Amino acid sequence: MALDFSAPAKQQIERLRSRYPTRQAALLPVLHIAQDEFGYLSDEAIDLVAATLSLAPAHVYGVVTFYTMFHREPRGTNELMVCTNVSCMLRGGYEILGHIEKRLGIKKGESTSDGAFSLVEEECLAACANAPMMICGPEYYLDLTPEKVDKILEDLKKRYLERRKNQAPGSPGSSGTGGMGTGTGSRPAASLSGSPAKSKPQS
Repeated sequence: MALDFSAPAKQQIERLRSRYPTRQAALLPVLHIAQDEFGYLSDEAIDLVAATLSLAPAHVYGVVTFYTMFHREPRGTNELMVCTNVSCMLRGGYEILGHIEKRLGIKKGESTSDGAFSLVEEECLAACANAPMMICGPEYYLDLTPEKVDKILEDLKKRYLERRKNQAPGSPGSSGTGGMGTGTGSRPAASLSGSPAKSKPQS
């Protein structure tokens, strides 16, 4: 069966298209919808987005492969994006990255076998004043220490297992590779202080 968007996704795309002057201008948000829908952007997903917006598949492919936020392969439900740019590097960003690798038993660019986590080394994530830091889904985790990372990983893993338990077999994300980078389920993840980091910090 050919890949297709769900009815809710199609409705969302139609609403988006009405807000942009051209179909090409709507490409980035539609790619986000496709990634949320299918978990990652396969060749079939790229062709579907191209057909939906009447764009050349080569153009869509070029955009997908330009941005690190889009994924060509399945990723873990919790995608940990760890900054190692200058501010974070000077305040222990590589130590945090290494600690996460050790705790999860994976290297950067890899995913855990259960589909719970993927680990990515990122450039500046706009929270230089609170280095070292990382992002998981929409949440920023600031002023990290190994101890704080341990608590974050435990909490994310607990929520991941709760979602798996509550998902029906065959539903999106039930295999552990869908719902890319959501990280938080129905509740926001905790920031440094234990309360949600709802807005994007400024450097």
